Amino acid sequence: MEKRNPYATPRAKVADDDNQDYGEVRIFSAQGRLGRVRYIGYMAGMALLISIVGGGLAIAALFMEQVAVAIGIAVVANVTMFVMQFLLTIQRAHDFNQTGWLSVLLLLPLIPLIFWFIPGSKDENQYGKRPPPNTAGVIVLACIMPVIVIGGILAAVAVPAYQDYAERARQVQGPQ
Repeated sequence: MEKRNPYATPRAKVADDDNQDYGEVRIFSAQGRLGRVRYIGYMAGMALLISIVGGGLAIAALFMEQVAVAIGIAVVANVTMFVMQFLLTIQRAHDFNQTGWLSVLLLLPLIPLIFWFIPGSKDENQYGKRPPPNTAGVIVLACIMPVIVIGGILAAVAVPAYQDYAERARQVQGPQ
């Protein structure tokens, strides 16, 4: 029998390696899984980033009186956003163990909101390991998305109402 020193450092791996339990997050791929909060956050982040960059470049092209270039930039930005939404939705469908073809539902109005509410598989499924836990940045981006949606709806209602109000006010005041 071998003598063991009770005060010797352990030879076995003591700490758990958390990265082994989680899959890798790949934004520009249709492989892997993506959790709900990360899906919402990445959708909001991509939409904001592509809108700001594409919109800024298109406006700059319009200031230089390059209408065709501005239209081209807008088309490329919209196609990029569409492709990114499909890639993220495919990964989201994989999270609840469904085929990526379910992402075709993005083409229907309001139906894609199901991807916000269906919980993912708790453990590894046929599409890979479970997604990593959400970081603070992802949670902030996910909280921005409903604000953007509600703000857009309010703007769509408020701007025409204000324009109507302003026009009626001008008519009451008469010519000046």
